Amino acid sequence: MSTYKELQGITIQSLTSDPSNTDNQPIWYNSTTARFKVKALTTTGTWATGGTMGTARFKLYGVGTQTAGLGFGGYEQYYGFTDATEEYDGSSWTAGGVLNTFREYLAGAGTQTAGLGFGGYGGPEYWQVDVTEEYNGSSWTASGSMGTARSKLAGAGTQTAGLGFGGYAPPVSAATEEYDGSSWTAGGSLATARKYLAGTGTQTAGLAFGGDSGSLTGATEEYNGTSWTSGGGMNTARWGLAGAGTQTAGLATGGQTPSVSNLTEEYDGSTWTAGGTLNTARGQLAGAGTTSAGLGFGGYTDPGISDATEEYVGPGLTTIKEIVLT
Repeated sequence: MSTYKELQGITIQSLTSDPSNTDNQPIWYNSTTARFKVKALTTTGTWATGGTMGTARFKLYGVGTQTAGLGFGGYEQYYGFTDATEEYDGSSWTAGGVLNTFREYLAGAGTQTAGLGFGGYGGPEYWQVDVTEEYNGSSWTASGSMGTARSKLAGAGTQTAGLGFGGYAPPVSAATEEYDGSSWTAGGSLATARKYLAGTGTQTAGLAFGGDSGSLTGATEEYNGTSWTSGGGMNTARWGLAGAGTQTAGLATGGQTPSVSNLTEEYDGSTWTAGGTLNTARGQLAGAGTTSAGLGFGGYTDPGISDATEEYVGPGLTTIKEIVLT
């Protein structure tokens, strides 16, 4: 019988911890855990537990990346609408500057150091708001108001080239607005008016999916900077889901069907395919990042409001698996 060294040209090393680079060491023995381990490529995305949020909440919004995420607004148990902002560094959350207008069901765009928050439900009148705020990494500053006050909408883009679409005004809205860093102007309307939808992408390559148009929908639409066109429908219609990624590499996470969901789907520009399931099913959560490095955080778990964060590793990326000898 041939040995591993004879077949592969290397020996199996005994290490006290997993190597940081597995390219030249695809299999090893971890003496600390007393387990053989092997490098493997994921065939589907997987979710892993991340750092807990400081404030459990749902109906919030998220932007940024897996290692520089931003969560803001929402609804806290016992306290109601919140202005809280938190920043994620890839392992833990820390408090950031609070919104000037406390609200839930808002939308946003941008990054952790150049964020955008707009619309929502709350404020001093406890109604749909047209408020826009910009985040500089430490504090929020008021900017130009939206043309239509609304909540339960979705967002995409950047702080200087933002996109807001759908939502509830009332009634349920198909309106799109484009932000230039100071003011909003009308864009092309969605083909399907809806609320509780998700969005991602950029101002000239946006993606809208899911939501409630009077009934649950899995409809997907793509924006080219002027108008929306139909894309491939989601496999599971749902509302209150989170979005991340781009128009050609989108990520749909969680939601309600109407029960809370742990489903993830990935979009390639034409078709949605099933991804790895969340460890905790939830709706009305927030998302950020990409299809290869996504974030899902907060949300409603039925019953309860979550402070949990999960990190997504997309398919085709390296993971480490244990080999249990029996």
